[in-house]
Amino acid sequence: MQFEIERIVRTALIEDIGLGDVTTEVTVAIGTVARAELVAKEDFTLAGLGVAAEVFRSLDPDVKFEKIFADGQSVRKGEVLAWLKGKASVLLQGERVALNLLQRMSGIASLTARYVAEVKGTGASIVDTRKTVPGLRALDKYSVRMGGGRNHRIGLFDGVLIKENHIAAAGGIGAAIDRAKQKLPHTLKIEIETRDLTEVEEALNAGADIIMLDNMSLEQIRQGVDLIAGKALVEASGGVNLESVRDIAETGVNIISVGALTHSVMAADISMLFN
Repeated sequence: MQFEIERIVRTALIEDIGLGDVTTEVTVAIGTVARAELVAKEDFTLAGLGVAAEVFRSLDPDVKFEKIFADGQSVRKGEVLAWLKGKASVLLQGERVALNLLQRMSGIASLTARYVAEVKGTGASIVDTRKTVPGLRALDKYSVRMGGGRNHRIGLFDGVLIKENHIAAAGGIGAAIDRAKQKLPHTLKIEIETRDLTEVEEALNAGADIIMLDNMSLEQIRQGVDLIAGKALVEASGGVNLESVRDIAETGVNIISVGALTHSVMAADISMLFN
């Protein structure tokens, strides 16, 4: 994770600063020291303070960064999240990158926390998807965890999820699962996407470990859960929102995957203020 944070921060700073911070160079005297605070401008669930700290420390290891809250905590409007002290030029150069990452990560954590709260007591888990910003997946998925959610597979390399195009290319659900079983070690589970109850039955008969009910109606999900009857884990996916997630959870599914956690997130409102 630390390697990923350093890579992301390094790339973001190069993108933003380029050959130099022209505005700071012409307005701030060399050697000026400043103190600043990161302040919440609304209520949200916090994620990314360590990433923000890495931005400033990568510019100058002597910058002091003191966290007042921890990732995963709920913060209120007006609360100070952290304070920092160092060369004014460094604080100004790192400000936008630090805020961009911190605001996005806190937005993801906050939205995730809302979904988790909606399904509380049902036994269903809220998980993310691979619908992340390219290059930011490690941060996006960390933020989901800070909001109380769980991670689906990280990428194509760490889990088997047979989707409709795999099924079409393999020649059907049974053929796809059979081929996967022949090649996979016993330690990897097989998940398959299904679009109707006929496909659910095919997947069950072929021995899938996890069956995804994709874009099905509430009634189809209920019937799918009854049909599977505990013989495989059940994941609901597609068209999930805050208004529908509780009803979906109450059908008895084990997992609800929500792409919106990372692909449609609203950044939390945070400011950095010199004092």
